[in-house]
Amino acid sequence: MEPLLVYPDPPPPALVQALELSGYPWKAVTTSSQAQQQEPDDGWSGAVVIADGDPEAAFALCRALRKRDLPLEPLMLLIGPSQMRDLELREDVFDDFCLQPFQPGELDARLKHLFWRAGRGTRPELVEYGPLVLNLETYQAAIDGNPLDLTYMEYELLKFLSSHPGKVFTREVLLSRVWGYEYYGGARTVDVHIRRLRAKLGEEHANLIHTVRSVGYRFGQSRWTI
Repeated sequence: MEPLLVYPDPPPPALVQALELSGYPWKAVTTSSQAQQQEPDDGWSGAVVIADGDPEAAFALCRALRKRDLPLEPLMLLIGPSQMRDLELREDVFDDFCLQPFQPGELDARLKHLFWRAGRGTRPELVEYGPLVLNLETYQAAIDGNPLDLTYMEYELLKFLSSHPGKVFTREVLLSRVWGYEYYGGARTVDVHIRRLRAKLGEEHANLIHTVRSVGYRFGQSRWTI
């Protein structure tokens, strides 16, 4: 996938975090001429334009992107609440919008829909369970939109568990499936990593990983109801 054009440069950290967690490559620009000069050989995949900081400059960029021989689509706007009344006058220069402060999940869903409507698949492979999202392409993880600072093995263990919700695994199975058959560490290795994962998930979400007494661990709810 070619990068998304993002305006302005630098973009706010919240937007950077949301795009990178969802696996969208991006490059920020400050002007339409810069957008033209830095355009990839296969073109921009789309654009995300923040219009509430400097509306006139933002909409001037949108108009320039739309007037090209091959108009840039899809084009997502991030606007402030006070700009809602002006959107009808500018609807020819954007495809969809999110209100600031945006929710990462909403932005991702709207971008995904725009690309689907355009007949282009862009979404990376994700593992999602409730508030937890793992991007299998970028090795990033987040809970409630907040990035998790995981080691490689913590990520691998969380990925394995969350890919099999409701299933119980013994420590021995986890050792062989996550660490590999050649790993000679004991069951305590699993316990230590589970404890660290729960701490990083935070008190509110630590119970995503359940201890099954005398057996091992389960991620999420059991498939059986009592």
